[in-house]
Amino acid sequence: MDGNGRWARERWLPRAAGHRAGVAVLTPLIEAAGEAGVGALTLYAFSTENWGRPETEVDSLMALFLETAKGKVPELNERGARLRFVGRRGHLPEAVRAAVGEAEELTRNNDRLNVYIALNYGGRAELVDAARRMIEDGLTPEQVDEATFASYLYAPEVPEVDLVIRTSGELRISNFLLWQVAYAEFYVTDTLWPDFSPEEFRRAISSFAARSRRRGGV
Repeated sequence: MDGNGRWARERWLPRAAGHRAGVAVLTPLIEAAGEAGVGALTLYAFSTENWGRPETEVDSLMALFLETAKGKVPELNERGARLRFVGRRGHLPEAVRAAVGEAEELTRNNDRLNVYIALNYGGRAELVDAARRMIEDGLTPEQVDEATFASYLYAPEVPEVDLVIRTSGELRISNFLLWQVAYAEFYVTDTLWPDFSPEEFRRAISSFAARSRRRGGV
């Protein structure tokens, strides 16, 4: 969800205002995803590298997450969305960890749309953590194949990613779901995240639907 800072800068606003504007996009986007028949939607909210931002910005992001959890989670629950969080939870503030657990518990029986929030997430960190857990479980090299490795990821039930949408014109993966995007299609738009509309989301889906996915074949 890129472009919050640039959106704010263009309007001579603090970066926190851009992050807050980005939150407003979530509900209409999740509604559009459900209407389009999307089964799983993953939102990259905070990366393991984002701790390197100024402390004031990190603090405002954590406060915004708590505010969003309080205001949006009941709303998403009513719409039938199931929320799951992926990432290194142990490094998050205690209040954020509690809000994560409460959101997952409240929505755990919903089945209209699975929404995964990547929070303190890094693709490399996920692969390292999976490898560590396999070692802890005493697996031998012969026991490790792609299916086994995938079962040790943060959310092994998540299917491989079909489509990655990059807002604000970014042309890199940015450490996002490195295992899961192996055969993903990409849709890149110059639109900044706070301006990303359900209409553009539907255009991204249409673009994806028109592509031929060969996965290495002919």
